[in-house]
Amino acid sequence: MQAAHRANDATPWLREVPDAFPMSPDATAPLEIDTDLASTWLTAFLRDEVGRRRGFDRVVVGLSGGVDSSLTAALAVAALGSEAVQGFLLPYRTSSDASREHALLCADRFGIATREIEITDAVDGYLEQFEPEAGGHRRGNVAARQRMIILFDQAFKLGALPLGTGNKSERLLGYYTWHADDSPPINPLGDLFKTQVWALARAVGVPEAIVGKPATADLIHGQTDEGDLGISYPEADLVLHHLLRGVTPSRLANAGFDAAKVEIVVGRLERTHWKRHLPTVAMLSATAIGEWYLRPVDY
Repeated sequence: MQAAHRANDATPWLREVPDAFPMSPDATAPLEIDTDLASTWLTAFLRDEVGRRRGFDRVVVGLSGGVDSSLTAALAVAALGSEAVQGFLLPYRTSSDASREHALLCADRFGIATREIEITDAVDGYLEQFEPEAGGHRRGNVAARQRMIILFDQAFKLGALPLGTGNKSERLLGYYTWHADDSPPINPLGDLFKTQVWALARAVGVPEAIVGKPATADLIHGQTDEGDLGISYPEADLVLHHLLRGVTPSRLANAGFDAAKVEIVVGRLERTHWKRHLPTVAMLSATAIGEWYLRPVDY
């Protein structure tokens, strides 16, 4: 374990910068946010990106019954009005009844119209005929991508823009299906750690039944995010915060962080870096799109 730390310490992601907060596994202050300011900024962001920059006046959100999609929907309503937000419930045959109940609870709380489209036949039409031996995670990935097919198609039909719901913790840990959860063009939660999502969701009125339940992708019965990851979100978020500001894994261990859990976060962060980028383009000119051609805001 120590050898791994030394290898990581040789190439930190960022130059270390000072932090006003103590570096301790018990110090949660670095993750605290001004929820009023965050809500104000994110609603302004959505109004600007959806309307002024993209030219849309409606959005669609996949409502899973989880806190991320519920908070996204709440922010969209605050930014655009409930009549401009269309929610979609996209259950698979293994989805829990609680997920549906919580999705409808969110829709009712924020006045969002919903439509339910069952994805089982679409997913199983491929898997049962061609890949019947596929395990739970493969099935989960197919289901996640099928949901995005429907969400983008319904957005096209309605003249709307799909909103992403992935948080910063999931994105940094690579805990999402590529070309699925992170594919919508606008994401208001992408710079909020999961613990900050929980705080903001409570502040804007997302029902406690949604905020307080264990986080799960609801793709495999009994599965939870933290069970898959091997670390809780509060622990992972604090480690990620310090790593991103340049603190080395060995310094975190010396400060009292669990070295094994630090290694879990470091490993996932490094192994999944490719998922946080658009497809890598082989450059043949000085004007490769995405590698050179950017709009001013991308700088």
